[in-house]
Amino acid sequence: MKRKIITIDERKCNGCGLCVPACHEGALAIVDGKARLVKDSYCDGLGDCLGECPQGAITIEERDVDAYDEAAVQKHLAERAQAEAKPAPPAGGCPGLRAFSLATAKPAGGGCPGHRAVSLDAPKAAGEAAPAASALSQWPIQLHLVSPNAPYWQDADLLVAADCVLAAYPRLHQDLLPGRKLIIACPKLDDTDNYVAKLAAILGGNSVRSLTVARMEVPCCAGICLIAEQALARAGRDIPYHTVTIGIQGDILERN
Repeated sequence: MKRKIITIDERKCNGCGLCVPACHEGALAIVDGKARLVKDSYCDGLGDCLGECPQGAITIEERDVDAYDEAAVQKHLAERAQAEAKPAPPAGGCPGLRAFSLATAKPAGGGCPGHRAVSLDAPKAAGEAAPAASALSQWPIQLHLVSPNAPYWQDADLLVAADCVLAAYPRLHQDLLPGRKLIIACPKLDDTDNYVAKLAAILGGNSVRSLTVARMEVPCCAGICLIAEQALARAGRDIPYHTVTIGIQGDILERN
């Protein structure tokens, strides 16, 4: 039958693996250093993977292929989950991109291992003589890399921080981050075309309890607030929204 389906330009693909976890049907895999369509019948043609490809190697075209088979997809995903539950060395892609809940540090999903969502263990309280503990509770944190479907967004308080906040504000892990899930982005230097859609998907598709945006005082950093506000509007949810402005000398100038 003739229908819409993705196509991959192997000349552009660099094998980064970011498209793999973005495909909810498990239709993509990294094979011999390139993204490949596992089976035509696994691809629904909606193109959730398009925005994840930094090389623009994935497009949608209409051609004669097998029909989308939802039952086969569910079986495929179940078999893949079962296989990943077995201890085995990670295969394909960059190991540093896997998403984790830092509590168990068990990678979930395919593609680049550093892109997999991971939940982290809650940090132990540090004594006066001990070094400060990290309050980071999930991975990855860059907005380009996070998955809107990661389980740790459910009932989460979300902190969206400009990249420079992490370097400028020395009490980030003691003040802003505890109890929150972190996303970072740079509204000036990043390619932000897909940021609003990605953040809206996180806010709209999960029971996020609150959104706090931390920005630097410099005018160009106001874009991180604009991204968050547009994402909130697109998500169509009434979520408590707060902003924190950090000075370049490392102090909090304003909280709203």
